[in-house]
Amino acid sequence: MSDLLRMLPRLGLALAAVAATVTAGGWGIGRPDVWHPAAVVASVGAAIGCRAIPALVTYQFTVWVLVTVVLGMLYPAQCLSLGGLDFKNKHLLTAMIQLVMFGMGTQMTIAELKSVKNMSYPLLIGILLQFSVMPVVGWGIAKALGMPPEIAAGVVLIGACSSGLASNVMSYIADANLPLSLALTAIGTVTAPVTTPFWMWLLAGKWTAIDVVGMMIDIIKIVIVPVGAALLHDWLRHAAPGRRRSVIAVCLLPLAVALATWLAGLWSLPLTDAGEPTRPGLLVIYAAGAVLVGIGYHVLWRLWHGVERWMPAAAMFGILFVTLITIAKGRGQLLDLGVELFVASVLHNVAGLALGYTICKLSRVDERSSRTIAMEVGIQNGGMASGLANEMGKIDTVGLAAAVFIPWMNISGSLLANYWRRRAVGSDRPTFQVSTGRSTASPDIPRKR
Repeated sequence: MSDLLRMLPRLGLALAAVAATVTAGGWGIGRPDVWHPAAVVASVGAAIGCRAIPALVTYQFTVWVLVTVVLGMLYPAQCLSLGGLDFKNKHLLTAMIQLVMFGMGTQMTIAELKSVKNMSYPLLIGILLQFSVMPVVGWGIAKALGMPPEIAAGVVLIGACSSGLASNVMSYIADANLPLSLALTAIGTVTAPVTTPFWMWLLAGKWTAIDVVGMMIDIIKIVIVPVGAALLHDWLRHAAPGRRRSVIAVCLLPLAVALATWLAGLWSLPLTDAGEPTRPGLLVIYAAGAVLVGIGYHVLWRLWHGVERWMPAAAMFGILFVTLITIAKGRGQLLDLGVELFVASVLHNVAGLALGYTICKLSRVDERSSRTIAMEVGIQNGGMASGLANEMGKIDTVGLAAAVFIPWMNISGSLLANYWRRRAVGSDRPTFQVSTGRSTASPDIPRKR
């Protein structure tokens, strides 16, 4: 079995080559029944085969994203529903986005949040650039290209989102300042409920209806709750046994009492006229959910430490699923605007990387931190943008930009990260270091021990 697994990447490359030939032939003779499935097989084979070529290992996730693009464009109906299963269900998509954010959260630590005081100047520069450059650049590009209103709003949305796991991975590959990258991602995530709705209201309010308070609550639901659950697990894993048991009891006992009394009909959540929980009620539900998920994951982790190694893969699966549904739902729009969106993604990403790096150098930030901030500014959290578009009920319009931007950001980020890795910084080290508790065993994902 182990020999077969080692041979699988090479078999994938061979399969991709044969299927690509069939794809070209079927397309040439006008036989979609031949080249459509062949194109899917070719893309899957290429994604598996990336590991056979060391230079392409860091691009494997990007190729899997391209697989979802091929599937979504060629077989949209099958991607949206299959055998009675509705894959485009809003609640299912929300759960997938929460999985992505929880997976990202398991790669953060409370120590990284506390490390902010040790990197004040580069952190300040990074935060200012992250929450000023990209929303404005996105707005300018959308205006210049004359995009339809909701598509333009999607470009602003992804620019207004914080960075995510992808930027951390790119900083790791580039041999940049990983602690700073993790700190910027953590701060950006925590402040997103304020910054993202503000920029959307200011720059995209004329293109689509923006419910600022509703968007804040949506960000709390799809970002803060899952990340908070992961950080609760991080605190529990480092707490003294007695203190850990006390905190778990203090958290679970009120929830159990509240549930029992609610089932007994002694109280109920305040509801709107539509019969849905009010916004304060939703926040209470989300907080309770974060506590339950954080404690549940901690219990699972204590039973099986190996679960932590699978969380980045789970997050990537969530991104692939949401991208697939977005592409399939927005196929018509992509056929009309795909080139414009691709041009916008390239301009937006390159501008962010270039401005982030250049302004850092002009501000006398050290080289490693400059590379890190460039990645944090230029690579946004596409999962968060997709999740907010889904909550708005506009994943096939507002969410299209994220679906196109995600693969390009991974491609450009991987190219730049590998370029910088080959050009070592040498003695130009940042003046601060933080113990992150992470190993460097994997070339793909920075992990906690």
